Amino acid sequence: MADHLPILGICGWSGSGKTTLIEQIVPDLISRDLKVAILKHDAHGLDVDRPGKDSDRFFNTGADVLAHGPDQTFFRAHRSGVKLDVLLAPLASRYDLVLVEGHKHSDIPKVWLLSDDGDPPPNEAGPPLTVLSRDDDRPGAVKPLIEKFLTDRLADELLYGCVLIGGKSTRMGRPKHLIETDGKTWLARTIEYMEQTTSKVVVSGAGEVPDELGDYPQLPDADAAGGPMSGLLSMMRWEPRASWLVAACDMPDLTSEAFEWLASTRAPGKWATMPTVDDAQGVEPLLAYYNFRFAGLLESQAVEQNYRLNDLARNPEVATPPVPPELTAAWRNANSPQDL
Repeated sequence: MADHLPILGICGWSGSGKTTLIEQIVPDLISRDLKVAILKHDAHGLDVDRPGKDSDRFFNTGADVLAHGPDQTFFRAHRSGVKLDVLLAPLASRYDLVLVEGHKHSDIPKVWLLSDDGDPPPNEAGPPLTVLSRDDDRPGAVKPLIEKFLTDRLADELLYGCVLIGGKSTRMGRPKHLIETDGKTWLARTIEYMEQTTSKVVVSGAGEVPDELGDYPQLPDADAAGGPMSGLLSMMRWEPRASWLVAACDMPDLTSEAFEWLASTRAPGKWATMPTVDDAQGVEPLLAYYNFRFAGLLESQAVEQNYRLNDLARNPEVATPPVPPELTAAWRNANSPQDL
């Protein structure tokens, strides 16, 4: 199981109160704008549809069934031998927290609930994060545990950097990423600052990359998208497990502190940080942070052929904090010789 994914087991023997505890803690998580999924294990089989309904009749033909309505979607599949790891990883790419009810032998972090008999977890279940009896305040103990668990998982995420290049630079009259300041191209300088905060840096776009930077992966723009969105799609498809700090190549006053601040804005339930520089300029999507879960929002808008990144800031999963005054210069871009 990937250690950086927020997957937590609520485990115990039958009758230990697993379902009750989940019912008690999930509304609080939802009220904090966290997206939560629950994987339910039932050793006796599932009863999830009404006999005679169209969806049940379709299922009995042998097909898997996806039922979709205005406010909910339901998927029912036949046994396929899929391992728990394979089921959970895709869920964790779309939810802030995945709770697993049961599966006490699975290799995931666990909260263990004691039943009235006080039976401890089996040795093969591994050491739990905590063990709670009937007399404990279970919701009161689990809520701060989950908060710390999510924060720790966020700190463990793969954090990469991406520099966007390759625009026509018509007004500037030359490729902006190759402009030099103090003997260093803007591209080289941006990479240097990014590397202080991220574990890997890539370049996205079709522009020329100097030979001395040739060891950095250069990603082609994604097909069927326009403008900077094609670069964001490209990086997220290239490494779906990574979250990203992104910078355009036309910011002459960029600093390493700007990237450090962006990384510090990460929080459970927020899949992107598009900072607000000032009320007139609005949000800035090209010196920003994108969590790997943001890929779904990005792909959905691209399907609609809407390539305006600023429109994505309307999603509740996107944070738009103001840039600290001492850092605002880093968000200034230069598009013409006059700007320089």
